[in-house]
Amino acid sequence: MTTVLLVDDQPLLRMGFRLVVDTEPDLEVVGEASDGRVALEQVAALAPDVVLMDIRMPGMDGIEATRRVVAEHPASRVLVLTTFDVDDLAFAALRAGASGFLLKSARPDELVDAIRTVAAGTSVVAPRVLRRMLDLFAGHLPAGGDVPTAGDPHPRLAALTPRELDVLRLIAGGASNSEIAAELFVSETTVKTHVGNVFAKLGARDRVQVVIIAYECGLAAGGRETVR
Repeated sequence: MTTVLLVDDQPLLRMGFRLVVDTEPDLEVVGEASDGRVALEQVAALAPDVVLMDIRMPGMDGIEATRRVVAEHPASRVLVLTTFDVDDLAFAALRAGASGFLLKSARPDELVDAIRTVAAGTSVVAPRVLRRMLDLFAGHLPAGGDVPTAGDPHPRLAALTPRELDVLRLIAGGASNSEIAAELFVSETTVKTHVGNVFAKLGARDRVQVVIIAYECGLAAGGRETVR
């Protein structure tokens, strides 16, 4: 059973989400919160698998709440709710550690599928959508300096091997595992091993976090960096 905490300052929206989630046999709403501070208390008390988090709330907003949940309760994954598909606040929530975002206008089946996906440890943002967000909000990222190379990597990437840097560049460009395998002329099994190593060395939980780290380190500025 996947447990869900609903966080939104609008009671009617919480009621609607609860009706959708509780109809699924494998999902259960275990609590609700109307702002980020209450959400943190509920996460500490209930340890939900997934936190469905609104961004715009009075008091502590969803961005700060997401940052705190990820830091203090890493077993709980955050799926943020947004009104627009390219939203600077949704982007900030992803940088804070959310595993994906979902439009408030999403269909019921999209909502439950997203919850299951996040609970399984996968992100709910297509890499190419994330690239679009990064391109639009690149000014919010810290300057990455010169694009790193295998011989002179950014300090945060120093632990990666040259091949892992290649894999990271391709992930940041929106490539799937099969596309990476074709580009590097290796098997998908080998790619999965490299991807796992990249995640572990960067301390990233999913592809969303890996792509953001790559941009922050200047590895894929503007989403156009390719393997040479």
